[in-house]
Amino acid sequence: MLRTLVKSKSLPFRRCLATHAASIPAAVTRHDWTRQEIQEIFNGPLMDLVFRAASVHRKYQDPSKIQLCTLMNIKTGGCTEDCSYCSQSSRYSTPTKASRLLDIEPVIEAARKAKENGSTRFCMGAAWRDLAGRKRGFERILQMVREVRGMDMEVCTTLGMLSPDQARQLKEAGLTAYNHNLDTSREFYPQVITSRSYDERLNTIDAVRDAGISVCSGGILGLGEKDEDRVGLIWEVSNMPEHPESFPVNALVPIAGTPLEKNEPVSYHTLVRTIATARVVLPTTIIRLAAGRNTMPESEQAMCFMAGANAIFTGEQMLTTPCSPWDEDKAMMDRWGLEGMQSFDNANVARKEKPAGAFFDENRSSEVASVSVNA
Repeated sequence: MLRTLVKSKSLPFRRCLATHAASIPAAVTRHDWTRQEIQEIFNGPLMDLVFRAASVHRKYQDPSKIQLCTLMNIKTGGCTEDCSYCSQSSRYSTPTKASRLLDIEPVIEAARKAKENGSTRFCMGAAWRDLAGRKRGFERILQMVREVRGMDMEVCTTLGMLSPDQARQLKEAGLTAYNHNLDTSREFYPQVITSRSYDERLNTIDAVRDAGISVCSGGILGLGEKDEDRVGLIWEVSNMPEHPESFPVNALVPIAGTPLEKNEPVSYHTLVRTIATARVVLPTTIIRLAAGRNTMPESEQAMCFMAGANAIFTGEQMLTTPCSPWDEDKAMMDRWGLEGMQSFDNANVARKEKPAGAFFDENRSSEVASVSVNA
């Protein structure tokens, strides 16, 4: 921390902004955005907003690179949460049937297939509220993480709420990122979920960040929220101590049997506005165009990339919703002059790719240096 402060005094700020994205200093990100500022960005003329977002994207990241991710459901259904959009909740009667945690080999085989098809991040999701009482299952997941990480892929999990100790174990196993979406604004959240509080979600994100794991946290559009709730979500993550390394933007896919099965699809221009606003406010974050993308024409997807989205899920399926196949996505990217991001290409993600102990030691040293400077 002290070394960084000394550097910033010896180099003009403009010189820092001119460097390649891989060496962008933390100072380029703001953590003091007001909701009013973000609302004004969101409300601006759409073409101006997309142009501004594209300019920010080109300033801090390579606009030709798209991260290809594959998501696998390793434990389906039977979740005790009441998330009103989710077909995996045990509280609703949906086409999704509960199943046990998968064995290791089929998961590793799926990761191999994903890598062969160009995916550089492999994500594993388990429909649990938390890991309480799941010691054997957690040990199996840790082994999955080790083996996927051994394939030189980024590896992500979403397993519900985590304790600090569980986050540390995942870091030690080689986990790159942990997904834990806030879903929407704090104000609207109780209309969507009552079985887990907003602060409980934030506590898990804190545990993940403190363990040195990249945070993947975004939201879902089309839950019945208003524009101010979309702004509220972006504001919430923008004021975190570190911006999430990944911000997924999902469009609700209504599923029969869930309370939101009759919700109208979110409008395309709202999706683009949200992506573009997030790009302006979170300049170094990977913005992931996630659920609902398979329903969008190619031209609409291209506009999302122009507005700053630089990651997609690709493959056979997401957790419970359809996904665009690898071949279709690669052909689309070729037409638009885009190419896949390599593993650990993103500077923010690469920074945390070190042994867990080293990250904790660095954190402690930074805290000591920060206290010394303040004194």
